[in-house]
Amino acid sequence: MTNEEKVQHWVNLADYDMESAEVMLQAKRYLYVGFMCHQAVEKIFKAYFMKIKDKTPPHTHDLVGLAQKTGLFDLMAQQQKDYIRMLNPMNIETRYPEYKNKLAKMLTAEVSQNILTKAKEIVQWTKQMIY
Repeated sequence: MTNEEKVQHWVNLADYDMESAEVMLQAKRYLYVGFMCHQAVEKIFKAYFMKIKDKTPPHTHDLVGLAQKTGLFDLMAQQQKDYIRMLNPMNIETRYPEYKNKLAKMLTAEVSQNILTKAKEIVQWTKQMIY
């Protein structure tokens, strides 16, 4: 696989996860909207990492760390930085009961829609950096 093919693979995975987040929103499975948005942003950051570094991205789920390692963090508006900081724990915390219950109460339809909208913006913004 060429580096371009690997980048495209990560982009395709990010797109699939965004679609999954939309399905979860329609199904009112709000906890998984946050989880899938995290996955999509993580994968688009990994696509960008592959694009600029020409090597396999680190095995991490830390959105802030990935953004910093690629230089994207320095290019982000403050609201984008705040968003990925908010989204960052949704990957891990959805897996543990004590956090899951807390998040489930916080994630209303409106909050989940907002998370999804901002994830789409981050994914699109990062794609512009890739292409």
